[in-house]
Amino acid sequence: MKFKLSLIIIAGLFCSTAAADELHGTVSPNDIDVVISKNLYGQFAEHLGNSIYEGIWVGRDSDIPNTRGIRNDVVAALKEIKVPVVRWPGGCFADEYDWRDGIGDPQTRPMRKNNWWGGTPEPNSFGTHEFFDFAEQIGADAYVSVNVASSTPMAMREWIEYMTSTGNDDLAQERRKNGRDAPFDLKYVGIGNESWGCGGFMTAEYYANRYRRFASFFHKNGSNFHMNNDNKAIRVASGANNLDTNWTDTVMTSAGNVMDAISLHFYTLHTGNWPERDKAAATGFNDTQWNGILYQASRMEDVLEQHEAVMDRIDPEKRISLYVDEWGTWYAPEKGTNPAFLYQQNTLRDALVAGITFNIFHQHADRVGMANIAQAVNVLQAMILTDGADMAKTPTFYAFRMFTPFQESTRLDTNFISPMISSEEGDYPAITLSAATTTKNETVIGLTNASLFDPHTITLSLKDIEGTSVSGEILTHSKLDAHNRPGEQEQIAPAVFDGAKIKGNKLTIELPAKSVVVLKVR
Repeated sequence: MKFKLSLIIIAGLFCSTAAADELHGTVSPNDIDVVISKNLYGQFAEHLGNSIYEGIWVGRDSDIPNTRGIRNDVVAALKEIKVPVVRWPGGCFADEYDWRDGIGDPQTRPMRKNNWWGGTPEPNSFGTHEFFDFAEQIGADAYVSVNVASSTPMAMREWIEYMTSTGNDDLAQERRKNGRDAPFDLKYVGIGNESWGCGGFMTAEYYANRYRRFASFFHKNGSNFHMNNDNKAIRVASGANNLDTNWTDTVMTSAGNVMDAISLHFYTLHTGNWPERDKAAATGFNDTQWNGILYQASRMEDVLEQHEAVMDRIDPEKRISLYVDEWGTWYAPEKGTNPAFLYQQNTLRDALVAGITFNIFHQHADRVGMANIAQAVNVLQAMILTDGADMAKTPTFYAFRMFTPFQESTRLDTNFISPMISSEEGDYPAITLSAATTTKNETVIGLTNASLFDPHTITLSLKDIEGTSVSGEILTHSKLDAHNRPGEQEQIAPAVFDGAKIKGNKLTIELPAKSVVVLKVR
């Protein structure tokens, strides 16, 4: 049986340590349909540094063009990468947040202290209504994290009722008084954040019991006795850090029957260690540091496999999704900035980290249902950097834009063996590969090549897939740390790519070193 499809190939970032022979692989239809959720391309916006204030919210009276206080340029950029979901208000900030501080007249909202991120003033100008306005403006679903560590199930219940109630109860009437008649469309609720760390420094056993208590007052529509409740949100348990599979095991064994998803946090850190993160610069790095970071990014594969093994044992039907709701690079803050604001530059290397991670997520899409890069604006591996009225799109932004065809696509089988690259911490694949059929009946193939110097010739046999022409884009630069700065001419952006040819069912790609490529074969 032949499938005549338009083929989109996203190739990225290859690397080998020596000149390589021609590489071969296959792409073919899968016997089992696995949908690559659009939510794998989610974002995260915490009350941290200039993420919210300046990055998203400038206020209604700002000279920076805005809609109801939310920056127009940032909204337009995030719409460009089709952001499917945004997680808010944290992060560590969430477990000290009182939702009532962020509703009502902005002029009378309390000024708080952001104890987690530099002790800076938190004016609460950006609260529940402003967040949902932002999500609606960019066309994204809302993922709200509730305070478990320093609050109560009653506070959670009241906030959810305030957001979702369709009735005439006092909380629904209060929402209407504050300017929102219809309920907010609340899709996802995180019950705690990093409960093993800044969210309470709990043991897995203690959090599991606390989660069960919160879940019993969640009043999810369709669960237990709550058949007609307004709250339809997905319940997300606070999950593990990195390779702590004991946390996943304990929490799912104890509370899996009252959760819909469990989270996982994994950051790409210098040598993989938190104490070492401030030794890694976002720019000005050498070849060794390039390979070290990309090795750490490749570890996502092993981390997912180990947690999925636990989940498959406890939940073989895969009812519970795994949400990697914090991931990305974490470097030393830029010199001259507040170190608590976690502001870092974003380079071609970060685009490679993104491409490698996307391809890993695609291969695990039967269990991984959401991922949220940290963070959308001005924090860590950001899509966007702002400076006053100026804005820059980062290389990571362009990687997200190039991979948008994968959203809601159906995964295809791939057969490919990559050469390996050596780093000081270990070896990792030079090339990653994933493929899928889009909702437009196109085929998407994602490739990353992490090689600093060596191009690769890759020939893919497209089994049961036909095409006669190929075109594409490339993201690359001669500098390892090529990056863009707000207010300055853009230094790195996608350009036309003509290094691929198709003949029959053979697609040949001449991939330059350190590049991201998106191809379309028709």
